[in-house]
Amino acid sequence: MKKMPVRRLTLRQLKVFETVARLSGFNRAAEELHLAQPTVSLQVRQLADVVGMPLYELIGKKIYITEAGEMVRAAAGDVFDAFERLEMQLANLKGLRTGRLKVAVVTTAKYFIPRLLGPFTRHYPGIDIAMDVGNRSEIVARLSRNEDDLYIMGMPPAGMDIERHSFVENPIVAIAARGSPLANQRRVSLERLAREPFLLREQGSGTRMASERFLKSHGVKLNVRMELGSNEAIKQAVAGGLGLSLLSLHALKSELARRELVLLDVEGLPIRRFWYIVHRKSKELSIVARTFFDYLKEEGVRLERELAVAQSTASQSKRRRRPSEGGGKKASR
Repeated sequence: MKKMPVRRLTLRQLKVFETVARLSGFNRAAEELHLAQPTVSLQVRQLADVVGMPLYELIGKKIYITEAGEMVRAAAGDVFDAFERLEMQLANLKGLRTGRLKVAVVTTAKYFIPRLLGPFTRHYPGIDIAMDVGNRSEIVARLSRNEDDLYIMGMPPAGMDIERHSFVENPIVAIAARGSPLANQRRVSLERLAREPFLLREQGSGTRMASERFLKSHGVKLNVRMELGSNEAIKQAVAGGLGLSLLSLHALKSELARRELVLLDVEGLPIRRFWYIVHRKSKELSIVARTFFDYLKEEGVRLERELAVAQSTASQSKRRRRPSEGGGKKASR
């Protein structure tokens, strides 16, 4: 009698199911894995057949992972962690000729981190770099799952077993359209600033959290006209005269250079913050990650010089445009 082949689970099935469970959806998993949605469903169904028990329940449109599914998900995490450790150990044996680096950054950091990756990859062409960009809550979630080697953020989470290292200043400044009535005023008080309509990032944004903490410590509450989910949307809205905003200077260099926006001279500003390199304490950094870590620390000095130049140039440009005190008409001849 011919024996039936023994069905075994595959790494592909585990990866697909882990992604579905992590993202709580087949469509989102298909997008991340660059697969068709029916392919994702088939892989999960085949894995469930091998396990012999349902891995999830679909209630309405929401996926709930079963107890068996959670066990499979945990085992898949162990398997992929083992592969990552193997890759790291092999890369360490090879030195820096080859390797993989996974970096996750908050949205505001995208204005300078990609410019740092270019020289790094040219110096180490064998290193494959993957960079994910998300809002603060998304990056904190990735950090909690230990999905990446290093994380770049302005406000690391409290109560999590992490190491954080500051590497460059991250000043938050007040900005306005060129025609704002405050554009040419000096030493604007926080109380006067708060009377203007403001455009802010969404709740949970690191920039917003830092701004609100600073203002609360001075007994000031802003007049929030609108919440927007990206720095780009805020900059366009401010340039269009919809209100003022508080943003990281890192996100403003191009607009200030083109004079589309102006820095306001406000008492107590800029808010002094820092960018941090973050990783889990339990994370054993590969030689690639450690080298990139050291590279960021060195580049931080250069970035701060660039910021100082940008801020000085913007301030000088505003002074050149400021009308003479008195504002009277020219004398007739």
